[in-house]
Amino acid sequence: MRISRLASLALVAASSTTSNVAAAQAAQRGRAAAPYVPGASWERRSPTAMGVDSVKLAEAIAFAVKSESRAPRDMEESHYRSFGRVEPFGQGIGPFKPRGEQTGVILRGGYIVASWGEPDRVDMTHSVTKSFLSATVGMAVDRGLIPSVRDTVWKSQAPTYRLRLTAASEPGTAMGQPMFLDPWDTPHNRTITWDDMLRQTSDWEGTLWGKPEWADRPAQNAAEWRTRERKAAGTAWEYNDVRVNVLALAATNIWRRPLPEVLRDNLMDPIGASRTWRWNGYDNAWITLDGRPVQVVSGGGHWGGGLFINAWDMARFGLLTLRRGVWGDKHILSEEWVKLSLTPTVPQPTYGYMNWFLNTDRKWMPNAPASAFGHVGNGTNIIFVDPDHDLVAVIRWIENGSINEFLGKMEGALVR
Repeated sequence: MRISRLASLALVAASSTTSNVAAAQAAQRGRAAAPYVPGASWERRSPTAMGVDSVKLAEAIAFAVKSESRAPRDMEESHYRSFGRVEPFGQGIGPFKPRGEQTGVILRGGYIVASWGEPDRVDMTHSVTKSFLSATVGMAVDRGLIPSVRDTVWKSQAPTYRLRLTAASEPGTAMGQPMFLDPWDTPHNRTITWDDMLRQTSDWEGTLWGKPEWADRPAQNAAEWRTRERKAAGTAWEYNDVRVNVLALAATNIWRRPLPEVLRDNLMDPIGASRTWRWNGYDNAWITLDGRPVQVVSGGGHWGGGLFINAWDMARFGLLTLRRGVWGDKHILSEEWVKLSLTPTVPQPTYGYMNWFLNTDRKWMPNAPASAFGHVGNGTNIIFVDPDHDLVAVIRWIENGSINEFLGKMEGALVR
């Protein structure tokens, strides 16, 4: 049977309308299913609404408050009772700030289900800073500024001129002395890749900002501090802040900008972080870069400095890493970078890229799922991420030995 041209056009129009409606419905479902991320305001939901037992959660929080760190709240005093007391060259060379009380924020599905203490307070976060530092390296890789993490670092580094505010009083008296910093000028250091630095397996040798690498958590045998044989890059893991700060210098040279600006423009502003965080370096960590003075920031608060930040901004970063670098419709960190960060380091399977602590075989935190990970710093400060349960928790100023028990109580409060 022949169909009239008018009827044919009607059928086409109906089919087009049906397709448009279906497409709109699919788009709407996609929007509805998109994970929640906070804007300028942050929605709070009751624990019960988010599948959390409110009584058990309250018990977990009470345990955290009771387990506040016993170290002094004055961070400078705390330093000189610990690292500054037992390490050679242990003097503080960056800013310290007294901390607040035991504090926390818990997110489920991106929504706030609990907060306590002083989450608005800007405090040192110590080695959680390292996760932000590695993010600046990751964004450089994502943009092609670093072609491959398997590249040796030294090939990408320009001569680094330390900042001098005055000329020598007697020009010529320092003739023959090096004018530039070169952290890579040894046969061993020239074998080190970006991946080695990020995994803390470089065994980099040298001194930066007046701190020799051997003086950070020194070996018991002082006779070996300067004489021991180097281990091949990538074969041995050692947590060492001098080497972290070498990475910060290398990243500054790659970006040709201060790293706080890089972090602000490319990560913190896009995820809606506050204007209150600051990333500080050491008082002597200044270079001349493209004709302007630039402070090279530190990767933690070992000798002062590092990231000073509130718990809300830490929670936003945790949510970003839970969502594998995606914030709404923005890819802040690539999927490939997050995979590398979550890949266990061969000599240390509970460590990925700095400072992603992994729960491989549940050895890091037995009370948490094996897929969980965390960004951890002294204090103890921790951003805990549980992808299995769409959970992020920021816990600040808690005894390190109490974290696993707190996590067990918090995980035990989940009912769905």
